[in-house]
Amino acid sequence: MSGFIATGTPTGSYPITNNGFWPDIDGIQMRASIRLDGTVSDARLEVAAVNALIQVNQELSRVMAEHKAAGFNTLADVPADQIAGKSQLVLLYLRAIYCTAASELFERYRSFDSSAEGNRNADEITPSIDEYRRDARFAIRDLLGIGHSTVELI
Repeated sequence: MSGFIATGTPTGSYPITNNGFWPDIDGIQMRASIRLDGTVSDARLEVAAVNALIQVNQELSRVMAEHKAAGFNTLADVPADQIAGKSQLVLLYLRAIYCTAASELFERYRSFDSSAEGNRNADEITPSIDEYRRDARFAIRDLLGIGHSTVELI
């Protein structure tokens, strides 16, 4: 018996529709960006993406209101530097979504294998989970126009 387990990568394209102002999410692009194989189903990826959309959209609701009040109907309409042919603001938003969803997925999937090897693997991916959270937070703070750290004297 072979120890090989096939985890193919889903190939069907599927969009995850957003609220109209913020960009829709391409599930295939998201999967590629956070390096997910077929171990995580499309359904589970979509749940994590929708949760990320809800969380990030709530945090950025003031930003959306300000841009709409200024006459911009979508984030892509807001004047911003272009990088690789895309708005820097759109790229930051996608980073916030992808990293928020990735941290949720990796946190959930780390506990599937309870063997000694699984525990070692869980310890190895914990920094990645924290790094995804940090990257999401940085992207959100950039969109809010505030610094990456808060310092107070006690």
